[in-house]
Amino acid sequence: MAFRVFLDAGILLDLTLKRDRYAAARRLIEWTVEGRIEAYVTPAVIQETARWLKHVYGPERAKELLLSLLAEVLVIDGGHTVAVSALHSHMSDMEEALSYYTALHHKLDYFITHDKDLHKAAIPVLPVCTPEEFLENNQ
Repeated sequence: MAFRVFLDAGILLDLTLKRDRYAAARRLIEWTVEGRIEAYVTPAVIQETARWLKHVYGPERAKELLLSLLAEVLVIDGGHTVAVSALHSHMSDMEEALSYYTALHHKLDYFITHDKDLHKAAIPVLPVCTPEEFLENNQ
């Protein structure tokens, strides 16, 4: 059975903007295509990614890149109760808290991000790791 993982906006931006951590982000998407993992994001992650892509590539290319990603990555949402729980959490980054609690609500297996503070705030039922850590530990 494939791991169900959440990818935060930084991972999508690493891939689409070919930033320093491009290789690991690309490998995660390759694993999604191969069926080794199921990848998930929230509408907020798409919105943040779109904002950056539109700025760098223009609106048409940004749409093409996002649609290409959404052919492999699924969008999930948490609703009101999840939002309230996230905002009551001890996590200081509200956007990350909303994403984390959405992933928790959907019972995902891993939350993949570069956010070091989120690593510290995570609970054991939904571990947080970097793309590199996830790839290395799940070969």
